[in-house]
Amino acid sequence: MKALIMSDSHGWSEQVIEVVKRHEKEVDVVFHCGDSELEQQSTALKNIIVVKGNCDFGSDFSEEREETVQGVKFYIAHGHHYNVKMSLDLITYRGEEKQADIVCFGHTHIATSFQKNGTVYINPGSLRLPIRPKTQTYCICGVEDETITVRFYTREGEEVTELKTQYEK
Repeated sequence: MKALIMSDSHGWSEQVIEVVKRHEKEVDVVFHCGDSELEQQSTALKNIIVVKGNCDFGSDFSEEREETVQGVKFYIAHGHHYNVKMSLDLITYRGEEKQADIVCFGHTHIATSFQKNGTVYINPGSLRLPIRPKTQTYCICGVEDETITVRFYTREGEEVTELKTQYEK
């Protein structure tokens, strides 16, 4: 199972379409962790599971989503309601509460992943306005057997190898 995860594209549609087209044949699901600043009916968001970020002002999107893909339980939120810019404690509590295998969130514009109490947490960074690294990023999370692999890519599709991580499920 593979999931393409992006966040914080802030109004970009062509770039979102470009990233999805690049990987559409290799992934099973696409998540956008909020601040798309697009309407739900936007062609850029077709077939993408999207949550509402703090810069998404319509009521089109859910604040959070739970999705199970090929037996892997995902919890997706933007992260602003969990104060992720100050601490990751609240988002980790929520992930445990939801009994998620993988938690996807955005908001900080910082590409990272980590594991806590058996749950993997992924922030794909920002597709448009990155903070760290300074490169525009998204990621692909793959689950095979008991291994979860998280690979980050630049908007142009080049792997950011220093961010690659593997976790035991």
